[in-house]
Amino acid sequence: MITRLAGPAMHRPKLILVLVGIAFLICGAIGSMATGRLTNGGFVAADSESARVAEILERDYGMSGMQLVFTVESDGGAQAPASAARGREIAERLRGDERIDKIVSPWTDPAMGSMLTSGDGKIGLIIATVLGGENDAPAHAAELADELTGARDGVTVHAGGQAMVWSETGTQTQKDLALAEAIALPLTFLLLMWFLRSAVAAAIPFITGVAAIAGTSAVLYLLTFAVDLSVFALNITTAIGLALAIDYSLLIIGRYREEIANGRDKRRALELAMQRGGRAVAFSGLTVGIALVGMSFFPMDFLRSLAYAGLAVVLMSIVLTLTLVPALLTLLGDRINRKPLREAKPVEQSLLYRIARVVQRRPAVCALPVLLLLVLLGSPIVGVKLGLPDERVLPTSLESRQVGDLLRDRFSGNGLGTVQIIVTAPAHDGAVPDLRDYQAALSEVADVRSVTGPAGIFSGGELRAPAGPGTTAADSAYVAVATGLDPYSEAGQRQLDALHAVPEPGATVLFGGFAQQTADSAANIAQGFPYAVVWIAVVTFLLLFLLTGSVVLPLKALVLNVLSLSATFGALVWIFQDGHLSGLGTAATGYTIATIPVLLFCVAFGLSMDYEVFLLARFTEEWEQSDKTRQATDDAVALGIARSGRIVTAAALLMAVIFLGISASGVTMNRMLGLGLALAVLMDATLVRMILVPAFMRLLGTANWWAPARSRGFLEKVALRE
Repeated sequence: MITRLAGPAMHRPKLILVLVGIAFLICGAIGSMATGRLTNGGFVAADSESARVAEILERDYGMSGMQLVFTVESDGGAQAPASAARGREIAERLRGDERIDKIVSPWTDPAMGSMLTSGDGKIGLIIATVLGGENDAPAHAAELADELTGARDGVTVHAGGQAMVWSETGTQTQKDLALAEAIALPLTFLLLMWFLRSAVAAAIPFITGVAAIAGTSAVLYLLTFAVDLSVFALNITTAIGLALAIDYSLLIIGRYREEIANGRDKRRALELAMQRGGRAVAFSGLTVGIALVGMSFFPMDFLRSLAYAGLAVVLMSIVLTLTLVPALLTLLGDRINRKPLREAKPVEQSLLYRIARVVQRRPAVCALPVLLLLVLLGSPIVGVKLGLPDERVLPTSLESRQVGDLLRDRFSGNGLGTVQIIVTAPAHDGAVPDLRDYQAALSEVADVRSVTGPAGIFSGGELRAPAGPGTTAADSAYVAVATGLDPYSEAGQRQLDALHAVPEPGATVLFGGFAQQTADSAANIAQGFPYAVVWIAVVTFLLLFLLTGSVVLPLKALVLNVLSLSATFGALVWIFQDGHLSGLGTAATGYTIATIPVLLFCVAFGLSMDYEVFLLARFTEEWEQSDKTRQATDDAVALGIARSGRIVTAAALLMAVIFLGISASGVTMNRMLGLGLALAVLMDATLVRMILVPAFMRLLGTANWWAPARSRGFLEKVALRE
């Protein structure tokens, strides 16, 4: 495969560059349309309890669409003439719009005035349901907000609600991607010039990375026709594609220069660089892909779509590295060096070699502080609480975030907190039982304001008003539990548990709403996590076993990877969930977005194994050429770190810059992921690879290379080599 891909690039480099250039223009044009087709949903599995309730409400009760909230505020109060006139004007405009399903306001629905008016009486709410689903409703909401918001005659109108949150999240994500690229690309090029000591050499991985960005955006656009792809894929997969393309290009250039310094002619040096480094690139990409496949074991479309997109991007990065990089090296030749490379210095003179030897002389003394630091950083994981993102993931400058803060701070009720319950009739008689006692019991649960259903409106266990229309269908009944609690809070989850504990009325009961979605999301994570961990651990172990011929080294790699990832995630919990360091400019909600642990685990694990492959391949190469003694193990580790460590360190720093560009995002989720991936990569390439790896391998000695005797013949036939 390597020869078939790299061969034409070395023989017809100009043709390859022309083809890549044409592909770049086409991909850029296609990719520019990707943003409009991305969605914000997919955080809950389609077959979860809350999703089934949403499906029944849409099918049988006509309750579909997304919420759009307008706040009408003036110093004179919500019922002042100017406010009332503005509120009625907006309400009537929405009622006549075909994009709106339902609407309530204190000026058109006086019975709901207390719930739709702030405690100080200055703000009135208009709550509308926008049709169009995940793809169209946010765009409809943005158009209506542009038309109806603003200040006039002392009355200020803002727009928020789920539809606006999704709209502004998409817009903000697109802006953040441009900002991340503006930060990462110049810094990356400067670092490449520093590492490679040549602007011409730095241009090769830089061009490959830019091509990866264009290819990634096109991949995302095409995938939207097969799966619902999250808007967050735009930042995540673009960063992965850019990082891997630069990382792999750097490896090939480093190997090419090494062969030149060892006296090879340019042609032979490039052939060896592609044969040896190219196989390492393909194998490394395979390990990253294995980790990304882990996300497909979770039932949420959000994670599955990122798994598909990530796999496509990894494949594209490999292909670009094995075609574009050798073509550029063939054309540029000696120009990638400011001056001819001198004969390679003995590796024993390098700083990394000396560091490895220091660690080997005092392995326990060097490893223990690092282990204690990683355990300390990982300790906040014990208090992690999972939840779904709301408007607080957005910066305070956006209207939907401001409206959400107003609803949370100045209204006693919380419309988002409504728990939706569907009671389905037993299959044997097809009739919904009398729900009077069930509704009364629900209304007695702490912090429940009212319970509306076919038996009437209940509060405090008492019937307060007769039932309204739209609470029954052919074989089900709809019960709405109004609460003043934030559905994303711990109190909201405790209340949901108490509602679940109310005895069922002789029929099947399904719960929906944002609180149930949060519970379902956490359950979905718990359901898929064991399968993902087993998949990643087993397949990675087998691949590393085939690479090294050892059972011990793959186990060591897995343990150290989990340790560094735990430290990374613990630091994120401490900062973003608990609010230390002021949450790095984000709102600490008291919970961690449920999908973050999965994303961080799968992506960071794959990238960490990327470096593990580079090092283990070198260790194995040195070991197989040795006399297989304990001293040979120490030599193999020190020489492997000296020869691959510089590339690993450089690649890690470049990756960290790219991911820190994402952390400049105004969206909390992107900020967490960017910082988390940067921390994971840096810790892994420094503390783990440069200290813990040589320390543990020194302690284990020749046992590092142990494998069952029966596996020797098998390994001789199928072992993977760099």
